[in-house]
Amino acid sequence: MRAKDSARLSAVRLLLSAVKQREVDERKELSDAEVTAVIEKMIKQRRESIAQYEKAARKDLVDAEKFELDVLTGYLPQQMSDAELSQAVEAAVSEAKPAGIRDMGKVMALLKTRLAGKADMGKVSALVKTRLSG
Repeated sequence: MRAKDSARLSAVRLLLSAVKQREVDERKELSDAEVTAVIEKMIKQRRESIAQYEKAARKDLVDAEKFELDVLTGYLPQQMSDAELSQAVEAAVSEAKPAGIRDMGKVMALLKTRLAGKADMGKVSALVKTRLSG
């Protein structure tokens, strides 16, 4: 507020509103993991909006969504590197001992709890799929 950065303030207010709405809906105070899940959901929504706006050639809306995406990303924990993600996938695959691609759900269930907030689950899913396919 003091920096007079109204765009950033608006994005932060959207985040606070989403957190408060979920607290009211569930009638409890959210844990850190649950707040992280709210942030991840908002980030996913922004990415989908950006894709739609790019298809419609609306650069002004794309820029606004990208700015909000950057602000929201700043509130997530440090993201894992590609090497760390590969190690986590290998560990989960060796632990779950999947019979093939049809057991991808078992591996993803393990990884979802371990990597919540630390990695883009779409990217993790792609890594698991290539690991199980090859």
